[in-house]
Amino acid sequence: MNAAEQATNIEYATKIAAVVNLFKSEFPDAKVDLKPWVNDPDTRELVDPDSIDIGFHFPGWSKRFQSRSILVQIRFYEDPLDAAHRVIGVEAAGFDHRGKQWRLSTVEQWRFEGASQPIAEVGEKLKHFCRQVFELFNNSN
Repeated sequence: MNAAEQATNIEYATKIAAVVNLFKSEFPDAKVDLKPWVNDPDTRELVDPDSIDIGFHFPGWSKRFQSRSILVQIRFYEDPLDAAHRVIGVEAAGFDHRGKQWRLSTVEQWRFEGASQPIAEVGEKLKHFCRQVFELFNNSN
């Protein structure tokens, strides 16, 4: 679900802002998009209500990223024992004019998959960003 729609209270708004700052600290050229999903019925059917989705766009196609835009999806579940929302995974996908070029999922093997992949240095920074997202949401509850 678009990050802008998930910022329903001060805690979530603050954490979403922190996620943006974490990403921009690794990749300062990125521009944030808190509403990466189009608001139409077909798209709404595909959107996960238990996620925070943020888009990051670069000034042009990046050889280092092998993409122009990155969609980050932070996936949650609600722990029934303490009613806390916990991050269960972070997914990132790189897009260019041809569509999705690569994907990284922390739910699986933390490996990049796809037609092309970011260079190793960028890949490690993205994985570091994902670890920081887990810490931000799961260690502060």
